[in-house]
Amino acid sequence: MVARQLDDSHVVLRADLDYRDQIVTQFPATFSIPPRFATHMMFVSDLANGDAGAIEDALEAAWRLQQR
Repeated sequence: MVARQLDDSHVVLRADLDYRDQIVTQFPATFSIPPRFATHMMFVSDLANGDAGAIEDALEAAWRLQQR
């Protein structure tokens, strides 16, 4: 999985844990880690209110991770 739509404005992305923690810390208004994803390589992006460039970078990182 690279990305999965949760609803009209939120998408779950996949990332290694270090990258996930880094990007959520850098862009807390764009990304979050719901408790159910705390131990998984997933986080949520806010498409409606988030930073479009950061979301694009995270999506590309998820795609690169999938290519390994």
